[in-house]
Amino acid sequence: MKIKQVHEYNIDEKLEADIQNVLNRCFPEIYPTNRIYFKQLPHLRFLAFNQENQLVGHVGLDYRVMNLNGEIIKVLGLIDLCVSINNRSEGIGSLLLSEIDRLSKKGSVDFILLFADNTNLYTKNGYQTVENNCTWLKINHGSQNTIDIGSESINGLMIKKVGNKEWVQGNLDLLGYLY
Repeated sequence: MKIKQVHEYNIDEKLEADIQNVLNRCFPEIYPTNRIYFKQLPHLRFLAFNQENQLVGHVGLDYRVMNLNGEIIKVLGLIDLCVSINNRSEGIGSLLLSEIDRLSKKGSVDFILLFADNTNLYTKNGYQTVENNCTWLKINHGSQNTIDIGSESINGLMIKKVGNKEWVQGNLDLLGYLY
């Protein structure tokens, strides 16, 4: 298995088509069929390729600050982690998460953050579920325009501590869109 780190602005047409194919197969009837992002482009992606150099795994990464109860935290957000249906249960998801761990420990990151429908993979890899009231920019993914500001507790919010700061319950302002 080969993992490549790719900055968004370096994705060519062939790789874009491969990413779109994986995302559409992993998220059928949910993911837009005309682009490789749901609401916003990630800053970079980790991509997993098999021995035949076929794309079999994907995760987008978004680096930004957020406001946790009045304190600014640096967050690496995970977006759309997925593994091709034929390659699941081969450790590819955990391999992608370990690459993210390696990257985040090199840089200035306080927490890795994600929203998960199924928490099993993440819990197995050291993430914990937290409960915070979140505020975020609501974007209509179809028309791609801002529609409102959201504010509520969201199920499946998970974090992994990377830096020295402690996570606390309370209010989390994402200072941007919801992954």
